[in-house]
Amino acid sequence: MESQEFEDREAIPRAENLLLSLEELLAAGLHIGTRIKTVDMEKYIFRVRPDGLFILNIGETNEKIRIAAKFMARFEPGRVLAVSSRLYGKTPIDRFAELTKAMPIVGRFMPGLISNPLQPKHAEPQVVLVTDPRADWQAIKEATAVGIPVIALCDTDNVFSGVDLVIPVNNKGRRALAVVYWLLARQVLRERGEIPQDGTIPLTIDDFETKLAAMPLGRASGGEA
Repeated sequence: MESQEFEDREAIPRAENLLLSLEELLAAGLHIGTRIKTVDMEKYIFRVRPDGLFILNIGETNEKIRIAAKFMARFEPGRVLAVSSRLYGKTPIDRFAELTKAMPIVGRFMPGLISNPLQPKHAEPQVVLVTDPRADWQAIKEATAVGIPVIALCDTDNVFSGVDLVIPVNNKGRRALAVVYWLLARQVLRERGEIPQDGTIPLTIDDFETKLAAMPLGRASGGEA
């Protein structure tokens, strides 16, 4: 494992540009993709490991987090809709929304939430942030239909249909999702001027991580479906 992390160091920009230390980024596995590579994601892939896993360029991840945060900071907090249909994204989304005052949607995305004004919980976001384009396809479909920009965390097996801004990152790991949403929350608040450019947030990365004890029986031993 240590030798793999050493080799992966080539996939980063200069250390002073990173939003978090290299050690923490590698330990969280932000750069670890799947064994599937789509044409869309090819430009963000640094290399393939001997075990068949594709490795993402952390430098690209770092830069896209900065860009996404700067973009989201332009909108009213409550008009940013953060979505995760996957269980591992629940706590990260909730904590992100708590700090940035975004609107969280976790679990099943109710059809018509964006596109149907008559839907009881109808929302009118100005930007939508999704955790996984495959799982959160309904949110992307509705946002696209009404012309709302979509930011998506994209793993090596994702495609970009309906996505306007890609953050290339491991979107399946608990720790990876905790770190990326923690970084997004901190960076959004920095861009808004609510905390200094070198300031931090009151919650830790651990606070952003979905705990195994909270998961349904039978899901704790492996990854999400």
